[in-house]
Amino acid sequence: MKAAILAGGYGKRLRPLTENKPKPLIEVCGKPIIEWQIMWLKKHGVRELVILTGYAKEKIIGYLGSGSKLDVSIVYTVEEEPAGTAGALKRAESVLKREDIFIVVNGDIITSLNPLEMVKDLETHGDAIAEIALVPLRCPYGIVKLRDNGFIMSFEEKPLIKTLLINAGVYVMRPEIFRYLPEKGDLEKLVFPKLASDSRLRGYIYYDCYWRAIDTIKDLHEAEVEIRRLFSSVS
Repeated sequence: MKAAILAGGYGKRLRPLTENKPKPLIEVCGKPIIEWQIMWLKKHGVRELVILTGYAKEKIIGYLGSGSKLDVSIVYTVEEEPAGTAGALKRAESVLKREDIFIVVNGDIITSLNPLEMVKDLETHGDAIAEIALVPLRCPYGIVKLRDNGFIMSFEEKPLIKTLLINAGVYVMRPEIFRYLPEKGDLEKLVFPKLASDSRLRGYIYYDCYWRAIDTIKDLHEAEVEIRRLFSSVS
């Protein structure tokens, strides 16, 4: 099974860190985001990767090379100008079109979810073309709980809101997806709504996993704290 990593964005909200390097090479606990992703995919048996590059592509290619130093095999596609997530994936059609199912990952997330659970679910639903990993929304604020008489009962720091689900940026897809992909545009805005309206898109909920999107400097600092707490040995 192959996995594609969307690694072509500018990472504007992480400036100035991304002024001289692409977002996937930003380090968390001393290791680039994309390396965390590769190690995670490898843990689940995925060793053939397609890196969808754009901004500062030469730095990603220079860092990862053929993938041999991480014990994986890597090929690259290149956006010469921004094409969006759907357009970037479209450029990998020749590499992925012979796969029964493949994994697609946004290049700015770190997670422990098991993507093979989604693969298995998609395999059992032949009418679906793609499946999105969903995780509960984490409240950005601490929550205060009140008793009926108005006295404060407890405080809860940034709880998960399990009734609200968000796109976790991990997808499994069949090659039929390429019929839906434009040359330019985003999966989230153009492709997924169309698949949903055609009843060809499934969601798979992960309640008990680690997940963090690295969009801002604040996210980066919080991820550092979380990962050091969750993983006893980080390099």
